Amino acid sequence: MRRVHRNATDAELDVLKALWELGPTTIRQLTDRLYPDGGPAHYATVQKLLERLEAKSCVSRRQRARINVYRATVDRSELIARRLRETADRLCDGSLTPVLTQLVDSAELTPKELAALRELVKRQGRSERGS
Repeated sequence: MRRVHRNATDAELDVLKALWELGPTTIRQLTDRLYPDGGPAHYATVQKLLERLEAKSCVSRRQRARINVYRATVDRSELIARRLRETADRLCDGSLTPVLTQLVDSAELTPKELAALRELVKRQGRSERGS
């Protein structure tokens, strides 16, 4: 996956979310997903958002039978990591601890989510000892 060159707007993120869920798809399919009752103006909006995302290296386009098919070239986890790192840099002098602590403290985590966090911390501890 390519690196995102600039931040995606909220509307662009909606398009990326749809692409992550649908996989490679057409403008029509994206428009139907994002604007179920939309018309030509919504189609044009999605087309413009895709053009902007393509310019930011977040999506790629391939033509199949004279129809453009778009796919995300940025991974959801990559985008999350980048956004959290930027937040930590801006608000916490680069430390992720306050960001992570706030995320955990402000959410009611399910037992499954807590178990996943414990496993992540355990893995980090093992990799740190192994270094």
